[in-house]
Amino acid sequence: MDLTALLEWYLDNLNYGVLTILMILENSLVPLPAELIVAPAAYQAANGEMSLLALIACTTFGSTIGAIINYGISRHLGRFIIYKFADSRMGKLLMLDKSKLERAERLFLKHGNISTFFGRLLPFGRQLISIPAGLARMPILSFIFYTTIGSAIWNSILAGAGYYLAHILPREELANTINRYSLEISAVFVVIIIIYIFFKRKKN
Repeated sequence: MDLTALLEWYLDNLNYGVLTILMILENSLVPLPAELIVAPAAYQAANGEMSLLALIACTTFGSTIGAIINYGISRHLGRFIIYKFADSRMGKLLMLDKSKLERAERLFLKHGNISTFFGRLLPFGRQLISIPAGLARMPILSFIFYTTIGSAIWNSILAGAGYYLAHILPREELANTINRYSLEISAVFVVIIIIYIFFKRKKN
């Protein structure tokens, strides 16, 4: 099944429950792209089939629950088992590897709790940043706060993009357009975060 056909199936079967479940999976260890979950749903909202605010609430709730799952697993299993799993066949199927985990862990150790917020906005960190937070036993309320805020911002941007595209783009072109522009949006966030880190270091 190609991307367009998969998207058509998704739009035909979309509801708030499906949306929330998919976001829980996307933010745990299942490699689903949020861009192809949130933006198409907002495309439907623009056509009056869903509420945009309820959509953002559902996707943010699902994102936070998925992140808590990763956090809890990492906190209870510990670093050795998590890294061993990442190098296993199952870990590879879930697009994990040791280098990705080490990169996420370095980000967390370097920038502390705020990295769980920034991590939600990075193309390589959304799912993985919950793991070092769990390994470091970050306070759960702080983790939920930063994760929820970061997820809400990212999901709102994706929802806004999908809502806008509904007014200028036919449905059959939606998948390729979202996939293309999501990379550009992620690149903007990477630049913003780099600038923030630069000025923070300069200030210190």
